[in-house]
Amino acid sequence: MVVWRLDRLGRSLSGLVAFMDQLGRRGVHFQSVTEAINTASSGGRLMFHMMAALAEFERSVISERTRAGLSAARARGKQLGRPRSLTAEQVRLAVDALASDHLQLHEVALELNVSTRTLRRRLQDHMRARLPGAADTVLAMH
Repeated sequence: MVVWRLDRLGRSLSGLVAFMDQLGRRGVHFQSVTEAINTASSGGRLMFHMMAALAEFERSVISERTRAGLSAARARGKQLGRPRSLTAEQVRLAVDALASDHLQLHEVALELNVSTRTLRRRLQDHMRARLPGAADTVLAMH
């Protein structure tokens, strides 16, 4: 099998190595024109495995850098991920509305333009911050 470049065979290194293993078991030799790899020779097989090892190393280095960058951002106080759908003020208003018994959870959620699940999650976070252990009990009533 001859390809122009290795990346034409697969998107991931593990998929490429597995595919190359299948070819080898079938007795099919592989040649990449751009990378000058030919698995018909032992040197070509060595070169393929060296490139595979280097690609795996590169992926792990990128992963480590990403984790380090996320940790540094957290240490600087950056809020990672999607922004909260409710502000602290909206959560306080929801708590007041539910405490007055004038509105049900689904009505408050509709008023705030969020799902009941989102509202319940924010209320649980709010209650846990104020009264650890009491959040589930209070919300179970609504």
